[in-house]
Formats: sequence, C-alpha cells, structure tokens
Amino acid sequence: MRRRSVLLAVPAGLLTLAGCGDDQSGSDKAKPSQEPTGQSPSPAPTGKIVSGPVPEITAGKKFGEKPKVAKGSGKPSSDLAVKTVIKGDGEKTAKGDYVQVNYLAQIWNTGKVVDNTYDKKQTAAFPVGKGQVLPGWDQGLVGRSVGSRLELAVPPAYAYGKQGQPQAGIKGTDTLVFVIDIEGAFNAKSSAKGKKVAQSNFDLPKVSDNTDGKAPSITVPKKDAPKKLVSEYVIEGDGPEVTAKDALLVQYKGVLWDGGKEFDSTYKRGELAQFSLQQVVKGWSQGLTGKKAGSRVLVVVPPDLGYGKKAQKGIPANSTLVFTVDILAVL
Repeated sequence: MRRRSVLLAVPAGLLTLAGCGDDQSGSDKAKPSQEPTGQSPSPAPTGKIVSGPVPEITAGKKFGEKPKVAKGSGKPSSDLAVKTVIKGDGEKTAKGDYVQVNYLAQIWNTGKVVDNTYDKKQTAAFPVGKGQVLPGWDQGLVGRSVGSRLELAVPPAYAYGKQGQPQAGIKGTDTLVFVIDIEGAFNAKSSAKGKKVAQSNFDLPKVSDNTDGKAPSITVPKKDAPKKLVSEYVIEGDGPEVTAKDALLVQYKGVLWDGGKEFDSTYKRGELAQFSLQQVVKGWSQGLTGKKAGSRVLVVVPPDLGYGKKAQKGIPANSTLVFTVDILAVL
C-alpha cells in the first residue's frame, strides 16, 4: 500500500495485528498475521467449517472482557471449528473488510496463552479474506455480525502449518484456540459518522460533509496558506479520543494548498490506511491527537510539519498540505 503522503517510512508489519503477549511484554509472538515471523503459513486449505469441539470459557464471559479458557479436552477437529458464543446485532463482515477485534490466543492441549489484546487495552484491525492473516481467520471471520464473540479452534493446516511458530512456542502439531470479540467492520466505502460542524472560517479550506463513501471535496481558498497547523472538525464523532501513541484506521485525501491538486487518496486506491501516529509526519500526529473516532477532520500541514524542503512525488518542496481524514477506528 502506498503511503508516501503521510508516512515518514513504511515499517515492516504496519498492517499486522498489534497484539501483545500474556505477560504484557508487547512481543510479536503468535499474531494471526503472517508478517511478523517472515514465515508464510501453508497454502490456505478449503473445507467445511464445523461448530466444535471448542474448550469452555470459564471466566470473562461478557463481550469485551478478557476471557479465561480451559484446556482443550480430547482430540481437536481437523476441520476449522467456529462457535458463536455471543451473537451480535451489527452489520455482517464481508471479504476484504477491515475487522476490528479484541482477541486471546492459546494452545489447545496446554492452555498456554500466547497472545492477547485485552491486556494492552487496544484493539487490532486487519483485512479478512485477502490472505493477510491466518487461513482460519480469513475463513472463520467472514459473514459474522459485529458485536459477536466467536471461539475458534484452528488446526495447524489453517494456522502456521507444519513449521509451527517456534518463537511463540507453537509446534507444527498444535491446534490454536482463539476467542475473538468483533468490535467493528470497515471497508472502502466507510465514512465518518457524527455531528456536522459549521465551517465558518473563510480563510480555511472547505471540506464536504458527505458520508456516502465517496471522497469528500476540498475547496482551497485563494489566500495565503496558514503558517501554523490547522486541525478542525468537519464531522465530530462520538468515539474515543485519539492519543499520541494510538494507531488509527482511516480514509483520507490530500491536496496541495497551491492549486488544490490531489496527490494521494485512499478513496482512489479503494483501500483503507492503517498506521501508528508515531510513524507519520508531525502534522498528522499533532493534528489528529485529541480528535474523536468517527470524525472527519480538516488538517492543514505547514511545510515544517510536513516534508519541508524535501520534495516528494507529486509534492513540491516547501508545500503546505491539506487533508481530509476520516478516523474510522482507534486501535
């Protein structure tokens, strides 16, 4: 995914799940994503999805609570097992959606927890059905309702294959058990949701407030660009406030102040962007901190908080940049 317009660099695993180990060490162990290990799971098998067996959830039984799961009893299925523990009433996930989740992972026969997001108090998001996560997740999380809690028993063929995941202590014969809370689902048509805010400053660009999934328009005034960072709501959501350490899932579009020419857009690419605010230009990290999830934000980035004297493809040196950013989820 091209990110030259906002990222200082594209770090390895930017689109991977940001889970943490059960010891809260923040390790990269046992994530459902393929990328952290450099090992690709076996080619995705296809077959029926069964409802069990799955181990009992013995504590933390409510949606959003960190679950405690018993060790597996007996022999696990060689098929992918998916059980709906709590059925949500939200929209259904579709192939290609970014799914926002909390999850816990453990090994079937030992009950050892190898990864969870609950301790970190940050959700994870990733596209399903596109080969960017384990086959068990790709197949098991499509067609599920937001607000649901699922329990998966994922045999090796649908996980890390015969090679296992040695860094996490997962053998090539281990079945993995996941409890997954589906917090949200987003696609290339997702938009901000909230209260429209009046744009009364005629010295600033005007951004359209359409929420039909199409790219908002940006009208830049024929005036001198501001010298300082501008960050204003176009639509104010009611989600959690963004902190400087958060990762975000967004839609965005960027144009030059001089001439209004577009230089980057997730809408044009047809795919969302996911990144940490510690990995973007200062204008984004400062301009989006404190804003609420669900919002559309106008961000005007002066050169010293953008790319300064260094020209980028489509961005001349010393350019003031104008963005409309829809904050879909805080991760």
